[in-house]
Amino acid sequence: MKLSEIQFDVPKKLVAQYPVDVRDESKLMVVNRKDSTLEDKIFKDIVDYFKEGDALVVNETKVFPARIFGVKDKTDAKVELLLLRQLASTMWEVLVKPARKVRVGNRIQITDDLGCDVIDNTTSGGRVVRFDYNGEDFFNLIGRVGKSPLPPYIKREAEELDKEKYQTVYAQKIGAVAAPTAGLHFTEDLLEKLKAKGVKIIPLTLHVGLGTFRPIQVEDLGRHQMDSEYYELSRESEEQINEVKRKGGRIVAVGTTTVRVLETVATVDKFVKANSGWTDKYIHPPYTFKVVDALITNFHVSGSTLFLLSCAFSDKDTMMKAYKKAVKQKYRFHSYGDAMFIY
Repeated sequence: MKLSEIQFDVPKKLVAQYPVDVRDESKLMVVNRKDSTLEDKIFKDIVDYFKEGDALVVNETKVFPARIFGVKDKTDAKVELLLLRQLASTMWEVLVKPARKVRVGNRIQITDDLGCDVIDNTTSGGRVVRFDYNGEDFFNLIGRVGKSPLPPYIKREAEELDKEKYQTVYAQKIGAVAAPTAGLHFTEDLLEKLKAKGVKIIPLTLHVGLGTFRPIQVEDLGRHQMDSEYYELSRESEEQINEVKRKGGRIVAVGTTTVRVLETVATVDKFVKANSGWTDKYIHPPYTFKVVDALITNFHVSGSTLFLLSCAFSDKDTMMKAYKKAVKQKYRFHSYGDAMFIY
């Protein structure tokens, strides 16, 4: 498959700049991948598509406000840092703006109590920095001074509301610089309704990095390389998922990040095995899914790895048909947009 085959146009007015007022009242397009039929629903209707014994697998990563601002030593030039991933206790890979003015050996002061030294360059144009600070937990400190790292297609500055809305209600483990956005549609009440129906809610973790959203820049889709992201699947979650599969229940993945973890830890006999580490799992057609039976996802950027995973789970023609309908019926696109359920 070629990149040019998965390109499409989305009107700018359909790219959601703010979330809906109530999370589970966003639109939901239901895609039956067996007969390529499409239904229009409201997200909270998704309960109707579950049965007792199914499992909803969620990514409980927690976004932290990874955009921070400081000044460079000697020149007092303003610098923006985007924290990408933690390499050691005080060492981080970051993106810097303006990159041309930040060199190895520079000192950047963020607050009186927080600063960093630039110690290396990365192959992708970023920097490696070492932070120093006094006493307080690093993430608590960043939580006070940082801003939510909204995606570039949201054409506004982060606001206070984003610290709550750009976070799933089940977020537990801090470490993501971008939200697993399919999960933004769930409310506590909706999760309770699923539990009451006999659906197991099973967590795993993938700390979403910018690599998830990095555009494909090669025409031959097989040559694209995903960035590595840290994941964890606990022994308890392994046992719960495998029990559901043994009893004939479906594994419903919330988001492409959840899918990538489940398929990373899949065994040859189509169960899962607890593990943690780094995954660069890249799913594109043709791909045979070992674990996932249904997928909840958002409407993604044209030519992205996220859209490509959706094509692998359904098929390209059905996805292009669904996206064409979504544009026609004014669905909202991308991180704060509407949802799709593919089964």
